[in-house]
Amino acid sequence: MKIVITGALGHIGSKVIREIPITFPGAEIVMIDNMATQRFPSLFDLPPEGKYQFIEGDVQETDLYKLIDGANVVIHLAAITNAAGSFENKEQLEYNNFTATKRVAEACLKSSVPMIHLSSTSVYGTQSDLVDEECPESDLKPQSPYAESKLKEEKLLTKLAKENDLKMLVFRFGTIFGISPGMRFHTAVNKFCWQAVMGQPITVWTTAYNQKRPYLDLNDAVRAITFAIQKKLFHGEIYNVLTNNLTVKEVVNNIKKYINTLEINFVNAEIMNQLSYNVSCNKFCNLGFKTKGSIEDGILETITLLKNANKSNL
Repeated sequence: MKIVITGALGHIGSKVIREIPITFPGAEIVMIDNMATQRFPSLFDLPPEGKYQFIEGDVQETDLYKLIDGANVVIHLAAITNAAGSFENKEQLEYNNFTATKRVAEACLKSSVPMIHLSSTSVYGTQSDLVDEECPESDLKPQSPYAESKLKEEKLLTKLAKENDLKMLVFRFGTIFGISPGMRFHTAVNKFCWQAVMGQPITVWTTAYNQKRPYLDLNDAVRAITFAIQKKLFHGEIYNVLTNNLTVKEVVNNIKKYINTLEINFVNAEIMNQLSYNVSCNKFCNLGFKTKGSIEDGILETITLLKNANKSNL
């Protein structure tokens, strides 16, 4: 088996590349990353069972056909993922996310190779009720350039699947939490854990404290990807994947279990301060997938890794 992974050294990718040799013994793993975030440690101590090949390059410029040809699947993870920061770099995000996705999809079509693409539950935007993949397009309310780009990518891939028989699936992942060699700390749970350990107040949007949003344990995310490959779910479908719908208050209370000195600063934000949505992942779970992660375990694991960096606060 040959598996190609774009954005292989990121938060999700650095975990995926370690899981693949366990789930698929003997697999050839081609890793593509432009090293823009210089996450070199993602390549440290890779499992000896893996047959790895690392390509430092941008998917916009790399000869993708040459790398993808003969593969069993492409896992497309390369993307700018900071939703809040996307307001300041719309043009770069469009180039890096949508244009890159289009190029990967075209290479997969040319090579007749299935594609797994990561989107985001942020495409739903504010919703008053539980929402799922059957939500009408008119009800989707992306509230950031990042979410808008993800929705645009979904439409492109869906069109290619229907009109050109692209074999693909789209995962709408909840906000990732949990540790990996390539993890970042710009998303809510990880950022809050960092701030708490470092004795910094957590900044929370006033209107968001009691609003629900979908979160996804990193191990569940990786298991969803390998499950899809095993089941060959490349029929052009979109699946939500999340571990829990949680309020910010519930996240904060779990952190307080381990750092009771935690302080909270409530602020009014000009953007994304009305964002609340409750998402169903029944469609994917009905295929036999079961989530195993928990916010409690993810927070404890993250804080445990950081605690020696600031013992005065623990």
